Formats: sequence, C-alpha cells, structure tokens
Amino acid sequence: QLTDLLQQYATAFRDPMMLQPPEWFKAFIYCEAFLQLPFFPVAAYAFLKGGCRWIRTPAIIYSTHVATTLFAILAHILFHDFSRSEHAGPQTLRERLVLLSIYLPYLLIPLLLLFTMLCNPHYKHVEKRKRK
Repeated sequence: QLTDLLQQYATAFRDPMMLQPPEWFKAFIYCEAFLQLPFFPVAAYAFLKGGCRWIRTPAIIYSTHVATTLFAILAHILFHDFSRSEHAGPQTLRERLVLLSIYLPYLLIPLLLLFTMLCNPHYKHVEKRKRK
C-alpha cells in the first residue's frame, strides 16, 4: 500500500516532512501539483520535437521556481531542530546529509535546465519575424 511505502521511506530516511509537512512545505506541494506537473508534458513535447525555442521562457520560469523551493527545503533539512518533531527527523550530520542527498537531484536538474536555457546558443538566439 502507498501509505505503508511512505511510512517506510519517512522512517528509513528520517524525513518527517513527508508525514507531517509544515504549511510552507504544503504550499510547495500545491505549486508542484498545479504549476510544475502541467509543465512536464509541455516540456516533453518541446524537447522531444526539438527546435522549439518558445520553451525557453517557460523553462526558465519552471527551473527558477523549483530551485527557489529547493533552497528552502535544503536549508530546512540542514538547520531545523527536528527534536521537536512528532515523527523522527535527522539528528546527526550524517542523517541530514543522507536526507539532503535525496532532495538534491530535484535542485540539480532544474539548475542544469536553467543553465541550458541561458547559455545554449540554440535557445539564446532570437528569431526575427519575416515581413510579408
């Protein structure tokens, strides 16, 4: 069952945010559901089709939004006092780094996308419209 799997994950990796998310984390979940998830099929289409320069602005918005949310999550993992949490959270530096390593790819991939959109000449080039 999915709830058992979630419980196992939260216990194994000491991630109380998944079992009892703070309000700010819930807001990020809603952003993911209503902003980020709809972006995925659009981006998949653009990248699979290729040559779609129009994806640059949506990809920049998506990647900066995700990176911003991940900075807050990673800072919470590193600095929050989890001893007051109802569910077991990371206590040692090693436990914090293990949990951090689970969330880190969700920061690195959007940063790579942002870097691609900003630095790749294919996406930097602005096409001039032809006059009729």
